[in-house]
Amino acid sequence: MTRPEGRRLLSQVTTHTPPAGGLTFWWLGQHSVILKMGATVVFVDPYLSPDEQRQVPALFAPEDVTNADWVLCSHDHGDHLDPYAIEGIVKASPQARFIVPRPAMGRMASLGVPANRLVGIDAGETTQGLGLAITGIKAAHEFFDHVQGVGHPYLGYVLRSGECCVYHSGDTLCYEGLLTTLQAWPLTVMFLPINGRDAKRYRANCIGNMTYQEAVDLAGHLRPRLVVPTHYDMFEGNQEDPGLFVDYLEAKFPGVAHWVGWPGQTIDVVH
Repeated sequence: MTRPEGRRLLSQVTTHTPPAGGLTFWWLGQHSVILKMGATVVFVDPYLSPDEQRQVPALFAPEDVTNADWVLCSHDHGDHLDPYAIEGIVKASPQARFIVPRPAMGRMASLGVPANRLVGIDAGETTQGLGLAITGIKAAHEFFDHVQGVGHPYLGYVLRSGECCVYHSGDTLCYEGLLTTLQAWPLTVMFLPINGRDAKRYRANCIGNMTYQEAVDLAGHLRPRLVVPTHYDMFEGNQEDPGLFVDYLEAKFPGVAHWVGWPGQTIDVVH
């Protein structure tokens, strides 16, 4: 996608009206998502760096993102809290507010995010604004790595607007208590990583996530309106076939709808 095409995509995000009682999303590759809930535009884990290791090119440049209301980063890894993206968006969208796990607040401040636009939260905490309630859900990125007196460095987020409810897991394994925690919400859409983990990647400091089977089981027990597998496409050696997720989901939980497609597509979801 060329830069003019990327600008057209962002213009569409601005002008598009989600279905009544529903929402719209645009997956950008990896774990990056744009959500539009009502009139509010949310960027989650925007990864826009022109890294030569990318297998999926960035669809637009950070300086073109003039329409962000919220920017959520799940943890301080470069494909989730992308310095290039944050530095550009904070300037291009002066109205945007940024949410991060509390241990990452210093990192965000170093990238130019003003204190009055920065919200640090922990698991179980909720912040509200622009018609959304956003709750932190602890994530086990192999481990919880909880910082005493500060908080969890890895989070997922539940975003609520009216009857719509979205869970973006961030990077996480399935852990005891996650299913119980998420049962508190009638989920409309779930975004779940499926790249898995193994010893070779761990030794190379490539920290793991749930497998596609684990993601299917979590979604199957929660039965959202739609489940979207993510985090399978970006880096060689840390990829997975989303078709395996789809096959297993359709075999085990045939009533759960799924979406797998190309970055930049406009997807409307009715609650």
